Amino acid sequence: MSESIIKLHNIYKSFGDKHILQGLNLEIHQGETFVILGPSGCGKSVSLKIITGLLAPDCGKVEVFGKDVSRFNEHQWSDIRKDFGFLFQNAALFDSLNVEENIAFTLKQSKQYSKEEMAHIVDKNLQLIGLPGIQKKMPSELSGGMKKRVGLARAIALNPKVIFYDEPTTGLDPIRASGIDQLINKLKDTLNITSVVITHDLKSAFTIADRVGLHFDGKISNISTPNEFKSSKNPMVQQFLTGSTSGPIQ
Repeated sequence: MSESIIKLHNIYKSFGDKHILQGLNLEIHQGETFVILGPSGCGKSVSLKIITGLLAPDCGKVEVFGKDVSRFNEHQWSDIRKDFGFLFQNAALFDSLNVEENIAFTLKQSKQYSKEEMAHIVDKNLQLIGLPGIQKKMPSELSGGMKKRVGLARAIALNPKVIFYDEPTTGLDPIRASGIDQLINKLKDTLNITSVVITHDLKSAFTIADRVGLHFDGKISNISTPNEFKSSKNPMVQQFLTGSTSGPIQ
């Protein structure tokens, strides 16, 4: 089994009297695509924010790349996040910047690259995502699927070890969604990137995942391969798969 590069141990997180995470445990392995499924409002985004240091757990231990980051300050987290890439639900491109400027944004912020090096990285990443030659287009000229691809090209600009995807296929038609799934798989194979994906899209989840977990009742349970997950007899899993309104998930 591959090395675990992210570990959550007995994580608790509450907001007032609302208990979001209640003893959550999770290990994510180097090079895998781990998909977190679960109903709306179950705490998936809170878990992601704790993994990336945007929220601190009330108690429990978070390990990233072998370091206990549970009580890291923002300066310490900034070094860890250099190895993270993010693809947000709406791609989060800067409307006033063209494609090249959007992809090069994090490169420019790092102050490690010349203009020629940045241009080369932008060109290489646009080739990788299947959109060569669109450097000068503005976000307003792109379709939803193209925006997601450009967002992904920006996410991998600094060669991250882990990419976090927040609902990567939301708002896309089935053809464009399949294109994003294929791209996630391609990046995993080409760059050996570890991916953590939050999604409600079952078809997408089972296309890209090495392992799947169900986020419900403050924990992530039923962690398994897609085939094992689909054949699970667990009533929570079956209710989520079928979309039934009757069952433990209310």
